[in-house]
Amino acid sequence: MSKIFLIDVARCTGCYNCQLACKDEHCENDWTPYAAAQPLTGQFWCKVTEHLQGTIPKVRMHYIARMCAHCEDAACMDVCPAHAIVRREDGFVLIDPEKCSGCGKCVDACPHGVIYFNDGLKIAQKCTGCTHLLDNGSAQPRCSEACPTDALVFGEESELADKLVGAKPLAPGGKIWYKNIPGEFIGATVYDPVEKEVVIGAKCVLTGQNTVLETITDSYGDFWFNNLPKDETYTLTISAEGFRTKEFTDISTEKSVNLGDVPLEK
Repeated sequence: MSKIFLIDVARCTGCYNCQLACKDEHCENDWTPYAAAQPLTGQFWCKVTEHLQGTIPKVRMHYIARMCAHCEDAACMDVCPAHAIVRREDGFVLIDPEKCSGCGKCVDACPHGVIYFNDGLKIAQKCTGCTHLLDNGSAQPRCSEACPTDALVFGEESELADKLVGAKPLAPGGKIWYKNIPGEFIGATVYDPVEKEVVIGAKCVLTGQNTVLETITDSYGDFWFNNLPKDETYTLTISAEGFRTKEFTDISTEKSVNLGDVPLEK
């Protein structure tokens, strides 16, 4: 049976409990042969990253927890000259602190940047999946156990099948799956510059190479086109009864776009 982590970004509130629980479990605690003690600073085997989209006042924030994916095709294993990196039968990839030669090749090879070098001990270190706990009767690693919103859950892949709909693994065959990572957005506030009032119900049409999306401005004069693919180019038209149509061309979603306050002329 294969156990995995599922991280639902839409449920994450950025409380950092998972990151703190990981530090609490591994800092100054030697779990050899699973892992030597993690230093107090410089390493986050579970690291929450902040992702800010847009500009004031059209701003959105989401958080993503990162840890070792325990890749099925692990680049770290391929480059280790000391054969210190092994895959367990349950799929977890561990660095044996007693065999690690401290060459650092695995740190450079990791495509996800989640292997750290301990300068004090001269060894490489990373997430172990809390296998020292799982092997001794615990049902959960510390990170998932500490999550108050079930944004980070751990369990059998088969048992999580319903929750995995729309999710993707960080690496093929890996143990870390993500879902609901938001795409880019295009938004603005539409208003009447003469009456100095927002325009409610204006029709907004976003046209891309292979898609046409439509919405209307809400009671605040705002519109949002959400979860757009990155690095696409769009044309936007805004129309309302009694106003001239407004058009924007070549809007790129290299990043989220706040078009600001958009006046409609009569």
